[in-house]
Amino acid sequence: MGAGTLAAVSCERAKGARGGLLRFIGKPTAATLEGSLQAPAASEIDEVSHLLARLTFGAAPGDYARVSAIGAQNFIEEQLAPAAISDYQCDRVIRHEFSSLENPVSRLFPRKGDNKDPLQQLFPALRDHGAGVSDLYEYKEKVLLNELTGATVMRAVLSKRQLFEVMVNFWSDHFNIDPSKGECKWLKAADDRDVIRSHALGNFRDLVRASAVSPAMLWYLDGRVNRSKGADEKPNENYARELMELHTLGVHGGYSQADVMEVARCLTGWTVRDKKQFFKGRVEFHHDLHDDGAKQVLGQEIAAGGGARDLDRLLDIVALHPSTAHYIAWKLCRRFIADEPPAAAVEVTAKAFGDSKGDIRTTLRALFTSEEFRGPAFRAQKFKRPLHFVVSALRASNAETNVSPQLVEYLLRLGHAPFRYPTPDGYPEESTHWQSTLLWRWNFAAALADNQIKGTTIEFEALRTKLGGDEALMATFLGRTATEAEQSAYRESGSGLALLVASPAFQRC
Repeated sequence: MGAGTLAAVSCERAKGARGGLLRFIGKPTAATLEGSLQAPAASEIDEVSHLLARLTFGAAPGDYARVSAIGAQNFIEEQLAPAAISDYQCDRVIRHEFSSLENPVSRLFPRKGDNKDPLQQLFPALRDHGAGVSDLYEYKEKVLLNELTGATVMRAVLSKRQLFEVMVNFWSDHFNIDPSKGECKWLKAADDRDVIRSHALGNFRDLVRASAVSPAMLWYLDGRVNRSKGADEKPNENYARELMELHTLGVHGGYSQADVMEVARCLTGWTVRDKKQFFKGRVEFHHDLHDDGAKQVLGQEIAAGGGARDLDRLLDIVALHPSTAHYIAWKLCRRFIADEPPAAAVEVTAKAFGDSKGDIRTTLRALFTSEEFRGPAFRAQKFKRPLHFVVSALRASNAETNVSPQLVEYLLRLGHAPFRYPTPDGYPEESTHWQSTLLWRWNFAAALADNQIKGTTIEFEALRTKLGGDEALMATFLGRTATEAEQSAYRESGSGLALLVASPAFQRC
């Protein structure tokens, strides 16, 4: 999924904020609500509602009917092959090229000296997916962060490739980079495009390697200064430690401090040019700064004289290690099943990871067909993280949005705006971390229902009519029919939609 794709979505976001062109091409972030809008009719979360709750950022009107029609397993297979999904609504926005604008090309590329509002600059910085990394340095850091944030939220709301977006979110946390550190301000945009989105449903080893030589990661975890000029100079172990503790084996993966230092030796010599140099952002290997002696990692020998090949020899050991298979399986099961994932599901998922040599689709397929995932025991048990909560409300209500600063502000208040987490472990998954966000969730629900978020609009009466009344609307949001108590509260509150979004049931998936 190229960065140009993301920027084009952001471009439409800017146009929506200004009016005009957005109206000309329709409402690209609100579905037309055609076809069957059958709502769930069971009093408990059934398999279809469960799949929509976990494999997507939340069911939109019509999703339940469509998945019911094609079947649960077919839906899983569809989502595991995102390239084959016709994403017409997204593509319609993306295809609306800049040639429609009267602005000369030079005005589409804001430079650091420009004082114009970034939201009025049509978000060009990620427009050309073929552009070199060095081109990103020509943009204000705020422009890049705004683009990344807006495009991420817009994709979560709009794309029909929902599982892909969920996995992009998962790997963004797993390989977290804080853009505020050093030149990550510019380089994270390339990391999002070339590492996370390029490999989100690919092969895990390929993903780890792409991350290891990502310009942003080399900056964030100090790999760029990991060098060996002589026997007395110790390598920088920051990235080596996180590679083993967070990216591959896990903290209980069976490695030692000696292993960390040996891994750091393997990685010496890799660096990235900084903004003061020509070809800024270019990743290079300097053999004269590499420790080319023999190493031993997790009991396996890496022979002397390997040079740059030491990286691949290292990844052959750690990326597909049994501890890595278990750790990645555990994290995936925690994301898709429960905060404390059942051991049986973890083992099934880990086996699929190992047998397939880290194929992410195969691993997910095993998880999604496990008894623990498909059975009723863990349905509606996970507390939505704030990004999931906000996006699921936008999707369920068929909101038209341009992901304005006001919407992003709610994510900031909720503590879950994309690309803002400061430490390498990424945003927490466990519900206990997010319990303190309830007040801002209620504030968001009230503002959304009253159309008080600039750039975000819900046509409530039209939605209720299309769905077939209040009961169907409640069932669409909850993934099941509402209880008598929920129906009474909805009707008597005076603001049924706000109460629905803020309800305990909607905040779980």
